[in-house]
Amino acid sequence: MKKYNVAIVGATGMVGEALTQVLEERNFPINNLKMLASARSANTVMEFGGKEYRIEEAEPGAFEGVDFAFFSAGGDVSKELAPEAVKRGTIVVDNSSAFRMEPEIPLVVPEVNPQDVEGHKGLISNPNCSTIQLVVALQPLHQLSPMKRVVVSTYQSVSGAGKEAVDELLDQSQAIIDGKEFEKNMIPHKGAKRNHQIAFNMVPQLDVFQDNGYTKEEMKIIKETQKIMGLPQLKITSTTVRVPVTLGHSESVNIEFQGEVTPQEARKALENFPGIIVIDDPDELLYPMPVDCAHKDEVFVGRIRRDESVDYGLNIWVVSDNIRKGAATNSIQIAECIIEKGLC
Repeated sequence: MKKYNVAIVGATGMVGEALTQVLEERNFPINNLKMLASARSANTVMEFGGKEYRIEEAEPGAFEGVDFAFFSAGGDVSKELAPEAVKRGTIVVDNSSAFRMEPEIPLVVPEVNPQDVEGHKGLISNPNCSTIQLVVALQPLHQLSPMKRVVVSTYQSVSGAGKEAVDELLDQSQAIIDGKEFEKNMIPHKGAKRNHQIAFNMVPQLDVFQDNGYTKEEMKIIKETQKIMGLPQLKITSTTVRVPVTLGHSESVNIEFQGEVTPQEARKALENFPGIIVIDDPDELLYPMPVDCAHKDEVFVGRIRRDESVDYGLNIWVVSDNIRKGAATNSIQIAECIIEKGLC
């Protein structure tokens, strides 16, 4: 089997660490591995496959001889360095939002649109974490009957905002229990003109507000879903909420179809679709929850029931690990798809 030189950009972040874990778990065919990060992290050490790797500074020359680079260091770094990597013959899988809506750049969830990697020009975008689990759940249902409208409300964990946000949730929780003062620096986002308590609270804002009253996160879900599924006219609306959960995003999804789709048909289609695990037994109080889905790669679906307010509608509940399937695992699956298709 051919082996590849691989680089991880943003290796010290939550997604970067998950990338190293998933690469090892999936036995990705690695010849040589580079761990790249900012200058302040250079020369620190990370472990992979029982070996220690010294972090190198992410700069253009670091991509010489690299076959695949997984970027997870934010949009500014991607905009600066991804084109430099591509110039050097590297295939970039980018986890930021920098290129997702560029018409010529594939936006891929391998269970849904693997064909879109064909004809890539060296750069493939990994979708938003909430979008990934949504489209995996929607695809088998859309195959039963074309979707007419989708309403999605998200309950997103603080890990989506990074390590500092997770630490702040834990620190705030302990401070409240102890009756102490606490800081509010990370939610809705670092540097916001006003941040809010997230412990024992929910915040209906992810990212910045747009002119239409939606947040940037909500518009990502809408536009990315349309692009990935090849349904530019799909009517879809979204409300995103940050909740005091450390890991795992949940979504309440309402789907209106053009024709009849029974809960039984939906359940069977979901059970037979790759990457989905159905947990749906109300009698036994079984349904997906973030605590059960953490550190797993599948999309979990439950609470499958008819929407009795419309002629052809269903409600479903969708949960997935936002760091793994929502970022690291999907990125590596994209690279695996490229290899399987002989496109590298």
